[in-house]
Amino acid sequence: MRTTSEIKAFNKLFADYQGLFVRFANTYINDKDVSEDIVIEGIMYYWENKDKLTSDSNIPAYILEVIKHKCLNYLRHIRIREDVEQNIREHHHRVNNLRIATLEACDPEELFSIEAQQLINEALKLMSDKTRQIFIMSRFENKTYSEIAECFELSEKSVEYHISKALKIMRLKLKDYIVTLLFFII
Repeated sequence: MRTTSEIKAFNKLFADYQGLFVRFANTYINDKDVSEDIVIEGIMYYWENKDKLTSDSNIPAYILEVIKHKCLNYLRHIRIREDVEQNIREHHHRVNNLRIATLEACDPEELFSIEAQQLINEALKLMSDKTRQIFIMSRFENKTYSEIAECFELSEKSVEYHISKALKIMRLKLKDYIVTLLFFII
């Protein structure tokens, strides 16, 4: 526990130097509240460690040295935070530029046509040879049912059956694609 004379000595030290120390700290910190906090911490640090000093120590110089180091630590911390914030801003800027470039290069028609073609090819592979040939003749070569029936020596009803089988496979394969396409159209 501190004696009354020690408390008076502390109060006198604080009253005599607090304003000078705050002005010194504020010269570098440029924030009066932070400067006052640093000065109080510096004086408290001295007070807690005063027994370790020699009797001929220059107390104001010692406290100012402590305040100087606390100011340096504070400013280094600010610089590190600013560097990190700058790196984050630069990273966001690069990511945003990449997104812009990617979006500008994006051709939805090409994306959908490539994806749709892949799905159609997969669906065609699922069909029997005859069903696939009939579907290709109908949809890609624009042949009529009677022309296809004549080519395969089938009835038009058989051609209709193969086309309906092929369309069922196509619908199953393209179901997610059609929903996505409708979403973009709407």
